[in-house]
Amino acid sequence: MTPLERLAWIARLRLVGLYLSLLAVGSVLLAPFAWLLATALKSESADLFAYPPEWIPDPIVWGNFAKAWSILPFPLYIFNTFFIAITTVLITLFLCSLTGYALARMRFRGRKFILYAVLATTMVPFQVLLIPLFIVTLRLGLVDSYAGVILPVAVNAFGIFLMRQAFTTIPIDLEDAARIDGCGDFTIYARIMLPLVKPAMATLAAFTFVAQWNDFLWPLVVLKSRDLYTLQLGLASLQGVFGVNWRYISAASIIALAPTIAFFLLTQRFFTRGLAAGAVKE
Repeated sequence: MTPLERLAWIARLRLVGLYLSLLAVGSVLLAPFAWLLATALKSESADLFAYPPEWIPDPIVWGNFAKAWSILPFPLYIFNTFFIAITTVLITLFLCSLTGYALARMRFRGRKFILYAVLATTMVPFQVLLIPLFIVTLRLGLVDSYAGVILPVAVNAFGIFLMRQAFTTIPIDLEDAARIDGCGDFTIYARIMLPLVKPAMATLAAFTFVAQWNDFLWPLVVLKSRDLYTLQLGLASLQGVFGVNWRYISAASIIALAPTIAFFLLTQRFFTRGLAAGAVKE
């Protein structure tokens, strides 16, 4: 075997080892979802806590999904969650991109200090801010409303930093050419810069959508009316209605999980480019 052939075999073995490692890690990560699906498809007579666990139910009961759908007003909860998540995404994209553009392209005193102050907020857990945020929301009269859920979390330091880093990768020549043509700052931001940072915006939109879709704590604190409940609050109320009926809870959880998977599949091609843009140094 020649040295070139030996190197080729080593490269193939490394590739096989890499794929086997990824398969092992993926299996571990997907195991909870597989168990969730198996629980949702089991019959009333099945032992959910049998050992060894029963991964393939016998018989398979698809009716658990229909039953879970009919128990609670899922269409209303899905609408509420979609409205809150999409509105939060739109506000976050606008405000974070606007702030990131100012911190990346505009020159003014205190720019670095503002950036570091924004990044410093990432070290403060949300639970620490829960009571002050609720007091402000209460005094503004936003408790038990969509605005009370959306506005306090509409801007975040991660989004500002991601957009700022994406804007720093754009050549300054484009901005100079636009200024020569008579464009102002907002025109440059809206018509030139934003189309060039679409991957970063798609990444931020995906993270924001998933975070809002899965958020439980803040809606639980702010919302009182069941007509405004999100999916996560609706899932939590299932335990109160049926004690601990894991079959219906698992089926409802899979229903709630489906939109986030669909949203991720629609935006996954932007992830790599968007995160890479956020990692480039100035």
